[in-house]
Amino acid sequence: MEREEDSAAKVISIFPGHDEPLRFRNPAQLNLFTKEPTPIPVLIDRDVEDELRITEEVTLVRTGDASQLVLSGFGVFVSKQGERLLVRKGKDLLYEFPFYRLSEVTLASRGITISSDLIMELCDRGIQINFLHGSGRPYAKITAPTLSATIQARREQFRALDDQRGIEFSKAIVGGKLNNQRSLLLYFAKYMKQNAPDRYRAVTKIAAALKSLRQEALKVKGSDMGQVRNALMGVEGTASRLYWEGVQEIIAERASFMGRIRRGATDEVNSMLNYGYGILYCQVWGAVVAAGLEPFAGFLHVDRPGKPSLVLDLVEEFRQPIVDRTVIAHINRGEAIRMEGGLLSPETRKTLSEKILERLESKERYQGKTYQLRSIIQIQARNCAAFLRGERPYRPFSFKW
Repeated sequence: MEREEDSAAKVISIFPGHDEPLRFRNPAQLNLFTKEPTPIPVLIDRDVEDELRITEEVTLVRTGDASQLVLSGFGVFVSKQGERLLVRKGKDLLYEFPFYRLSEVTLASRGITISSDLIMELCDRGIQINFLHGSGRPYAKITAPTLSATIQARREQFRALDDQRGIEFSKAIVGGKLNNQRSLLLYFAKYMKQNAPDRYRAVTKIAAALKSLRQEALKVKGSDMGQVRNALMGVEGTASRLYWEGVQEIIAERASFMGRIRRGATDEVNSMLNYGYGILYCQVWGAVVAAGLEPFAGFLHVDRPGKPSLVLDLVEEFRQPIVDRTVIAHINRGEAIRMEGGLLSPETRKTLSEKILERLESKERYQGKTYQLRSIIQIQARNCAAFLRGERPYRPFSFKW
């Protein structure tokens, strides 16, 4: 008599050598002629609550009433067929996206090909196309000359320069920055409590002062943006001086740090901070462009030719959790920092950039969920646009220490 287990149907993988559990793989059918698996295209036709990561190369993020399609990865080809955008990898058609679900398409790396027919279709529908370097810095944008899918956000952005929205946003940015400065000091201070009690007390005292200054910043009032900006920058300046004194205490046994130098720095600590901030600027700049905002029309930072003031505004709430934390940890671990001709050596720049990019991919709790920091930057830029359109209040990102 045949045993029950012998008669049970067996599943044979059509992906030889991949019998282990797979994190993701397109559905496929076996080609009877080539004996190779052929992917079955997946139709992505659904609303996105915040962000939907389909693969490492394909992501949908919520933008207004539709979604932004973000593509990366060498060998990706995007085209159109009927009412859908098609995504191919090599010869295989992998995904289909209905146009009515899309508000933007962002090509976020090298090696992506886009058909001219698709470009024409997207422009006709008012769907903008963003092009970003792998670092996140935008280098081009395509929109129809007679139609823009993001004009409302930009129009409200300029109007907000002269009303309470600009003031409210600036106060939120300064308050968020001071809160993150305090959190980062406390994060590193907890490791000093036993081994360096005097330095621990000094750092926690500064953290308490930053908490008071944050409350002072949130109470600033004024009838115009110029008046409020001056008051906020005064509070922010005092807080920054105290914060860097706290950083000096934290890294005192590992590096010489006499204070923050933004331009022309030749010391190790400031050089690492400046280099790290450059990477962060690119990430935030790309997020601002993708959110349909004008990078050069900020609120807290004044407008100057060639100065992306809105990018600088949004950078403030991410300096501590992304760059400062990475640099301080690198120093406290005693890892190598080499200078050549007053600049970081190529080897040190490579190491630092890898660590910051790794930090951008790490996850933090945000709005009750867990996201990569890179994604939180994108969401905050979209939240800024929604705030300017009057859809929701703006709350800065605060990381937990």
